[in-house]
Amino acid sequence: MADNERTIAGARKEWDEKRVAPTLKRGPERRERFATGSGIEVKREYDPDDLEGFDYLTDLGFPGEFPFTRGVQPTMYRGRLWTMRQYAGFGDAEESNRRYRYLFANGQTGLSVAFDLPTQMGRDADHPLARGEVGRVGVAIGSLADMETLLAELPLDRISTSMTINATASILLALYLVVAERRSIAWNKLTGTIQNDLLKEYIARGTYIYPPRESMRIITDIFEFASREVPNWNTISISGYHIREAGSTAAQELAFTLADGIAYVEAAVKAGLRVDDFASRLSFFFNVHNNFFEEVAKFRAARRLWARIMKERFKAKDERSMMMRFHAQTAGSTLTAQQVDNNVVRVTLQALAAVLGGAQSLHTNSRDEALALPTEGSALLALRTQQVIAYESDVTDTVDPLAGSYYVETLTREIEGKALEFIGKIDDFGGAVAAIERGYMQREINNSAFLYQREIEKKDRIIVGVNDFTSDHDHPGDILKVNPATEEKQRARLARIRAERNQAAAQQALARVESSARDGSNLMPSIIDAVRNFATLGEIADAMRRVFGEYKPANQL
Repeated sequence: MADNERTIAGARKEWDEKRVAPTLKRGPERRERFATGSGIEVKREYDPDDLEGFDYLTDLGFPGEFPFTRGVQPTMYRGRLWTMRQYAGFGDAEESNRRYRYLFANGQTGLSVAFDLPTQMGRDADHPLARGEVGRVGVAIGSLADMETLLAELPLDRISTSMTINATASILLALYLVVAERRSIAWNKLTGTIQNDLLKEYIARGTYIYPPRESMRIITDIFEFASREVPNWNTISISGYHIREAGSTAAQELAFTLADGIAYVEAAVKAGLRVDDFASRLSFFFNVHNNFFEEVAKFRAARRLWARIMKERFKAKDERSMMMRFHAQTAGSTLTAQQVDNNVVRVTLQALAAVLGGAQSLHTNSRDEALALPTEGSALLALRTQQVIAYESDVTDTVDPLAGSYYVETLTREIEGKALEFIGKIDDFGGAVAAIERGYMQREINNSAFLYQREIEKKDRIIVGVNDFTSDHDHPGDILKVNPATEEKQRARLARIRAERNQAAAQQALARVESSARDGSNLMPSIIDAVRNFATLGEIADAMRRVFGEYKPANQL
């Protein structure tokens, strides 16, 4: 081996002198320094010397085995393709249900629900703060009646449903369970995910209601309840997606997401749950940005790092507790309002990176989403993009096809190292909650977003159609417009629900939610009871508001 290393080193020196130096003399490279978005320098070439100390069995292993760098299943896509989810929801429940059935008819394999801002923030459509936002960025859900309409004709016992919901995740899960119950579908037959990741809301997104520690209480209540009653449901999707959308680097996205995951596991253990009783139902949600190889390496590093965290920090014994399963979505922040057809190319490259990185499910953004919610045709094209990769590219024929690439393996190791540095700093603060309260992660993301934008303005980073290769003739075509009558229609539906329900039963159920919030008992049974009695989403959220209060960031106090 030593002789071979000397041969490589000698050959490299000869290559530098005889090939590289004359080429550089004739003309310089395009930039003085090449680097990924995480600041990792990209060398001119990679060879075996870059993997000094690399051990195949320890660092890579076989697919489906610890540390799962190469994937969580031995056969990966040779056995089963990723779940193709198209994130959708707009207007009212009836409109969104039509879109879901259209996408399923065209080959979508999983449901992914987007909710409007009032639903996310625990406000009914007739609340003053909901005015102008009902049905705009997702579907409006106010009661059990809405949820039944949203899920009409969808086989809940045969599909996997993902719901991007956080502050009101407990209520939306309850609504879903009661719809299944009313159809005589056993809860242990249900599969799906609620995002339920509040920590990233304080870091990057802002759709929180209650303070962090009270939110952690609700999350662990869901963990405990679902581990018994809904065993095949993923009770949290720990999300780096929005952290990346806010401007983080790939390494920061990975580190801050895993730091949040550590906080959730610690909270569950503190609440008395055994790691191996709930950890296998944890899932993750990552962004897929433009730097193709960095994104592939990020996913591989994520699996390896999480496996080691669960085994070494939390002493998990069950291998399923160490497996990182994740959903990926192409990067909304990379979509441009200019030359929208270019977005199809961006999304295709990002989707391919997610597949080569081993995603379990994938959403591809639509070409027109920088301007509005996607049209039906744009959503179909985004789904077809996944299908072309799955059925025509043949990249799924072997597991982890980039394994052993000197560049990819080096990048995987370097991203893992950078992520560990960030996690160490967060540990020094006392964990993710304390770091959020001190504003550490928020500041890091803001700084990275500033540097990224400055690169664009200085043309150090080219965005095709935005700061170069621009066009004066740029028309996006038709875009989706939400019917302005949706808000009044939703208000009228809420009024009818309140008028027709058993008022005494509804009020008693809401009182039990408030009582559970006060006495520390698990909230889920009382929330489910309130849903059964047609209490509205806003009323249930308010019952908890009366006990927990609302979170105000330090700069708003």
